[in-house]
Amino acid sequence: MRDPGRTLILGAGPTGLGTAYRFQKLGFHDFTILEASDGPGGLAASVVDEQGFTWDIGGHVQFSHYDEYDAVLDRALGTAWIDHQREAWVFLRDRFVPYPFQHNLHRLDPADARAALADLEQAAQRSDPPPLDFRAWIHRTFGDWIARNFLFPYNEKVWGFPLDELGVGWIGDRVAVPDLARVRRTLREGRDDVEWGPNRRFRYPARGGTGAIWKAVAGFIAPARLRWRAEAVAVDLSGKALALRSGETLTYDTLVSTLPLDRLARLCHGLDESARQAAGSLRHSSVHILGVGLEGDKPSSLESKCWIYFPEPDAPYYRVTVFSNYSPFNVPQGRDAWSLMAEVCETPARPVNIERLRERTLEAMRRDGLLGAHSSLLSFWHRREEYGYPTPSQGRDAALDLLLPALEKHEVYSRGRFGAWKYEVSNQDHSFMQGVELADRLLGRGEEPTLNQPHRVNSGAFARV
Repeated sequence: MRDPGRTLILGAGPTGLGTAYRFQKLGFHDFTILEASDGPGGLAASVVDEQGFTWDIGGHVQFSHYDEYDAVLDRALGTAWIDHQREAWVFLRDRFVPYPFQHNLHRLDPADARAALADLEQAAQRSDPPPLDFRAWIHRTFGDWIARNFLFPYNEKVWGFPLDELGVGWIGDRVAVPDLARVRRTLREGRDDVEWGPNRRFRYPARGGTGAIWKAVAGFIAPARLRWRAEAVAVDLSGKALALRSGETLTYDTLVSTLPLDRLARLCHGLDESARQAAGSLRHSSVHILGVGLEGDKPSSLESKCWIYFPEPDAPYYRVTVFSNYSPFNVPQGRDAWSLMAEVCETPARPVNIERLRERTLEAMRRDGLLGAHSSLLSFWHRREEYGYPTPSQGRDAALDLLLPALEKHEVYSRGRFGAWKYEVSNQDHSFMQGVELADRLLGRGEEPTLNQPHRVNSGAFARV
């Protein structure tokens, strides 16, 4: 086994914990996790508000491409899980359409369904070269009706950047491509078809929200290897020294970072100027998470729904999760309480008026039929995360190909949702396994398929045990 020497790990989210978990399992103990906050989880943490509602930092569910990840979650929470079959919907033209949208056109007005099918068929007959940007890919793949009415407006709300500025190499299994035979069959039979995607069945912690998972996994790490409220403010690459906000300086042989990659580059003294410029070209969106805690009647239309996509511009949110449907313990006990959680994108190209966000959100929820006629508001929780989604911009891969090796030249390894900046492998299972696979590599025991072969991983080719 190779010895990476004294190793510092920045961040106790899924990636940092995955690295530490694997190190410890393989008998390597010369590591320390440095976490800027006072607890684990990062973007996968959970919060309990003053009224007793539990909120996740975004819409998280547990599904996996890895047997090893599943085993860790089984160990973390035992049987304290609730299993779900996904009910994801699109709210368009005042009606709910099951996801994937194009497999359920029978839910549309008949004239709209015919127009959508005709455009899908026309798109399938095209033989022009593959598109190079996401907007052109959508139009080429789905035709005009679905692109114009659903996928263009929805993705503009999610990403917050012009869609022709996004590349296409990330798509893989992240977007359900149309199957014409399937589309025609469901239209003919008038039945729903929801069996697509790796998250069509998922599980959720019975208590404590998603953050309960990462509190349990952090509990597997030797307490002496964990330091809370330890924020890195500078990295001296040549001297292999890390400065903390407290004024303390730590030395290392190997540095594993799960910080946002552009932020890490700004902290590093001695980084090549070309790499610094590459980091500056990376784009991301911010996200506002809005928790709406309610008491009283819940609309019957929400009784079993998991989450709903909102493409139309009059709603500020792109997605609303019926969060109390994930677990009855996400709401205060002893009351007739339930909860919704909305997400709103913010970028320089898509600013958000924070002063009006609460008002606009509640107005849109009433208009969209998400609030019961006799329900009362118990809680409104708002959190803004600067780093919401790593944007797969057209120049992303070239920037990563320059930046990651430039850091590794100094024994600095950046991994995770924003550490590797690859949206296609940025779920919790991917992030944890990026940490596991990096630990294997640093110990001379394996490579990193999640980082380097994301589409093969997502196809199920690497179900590690």
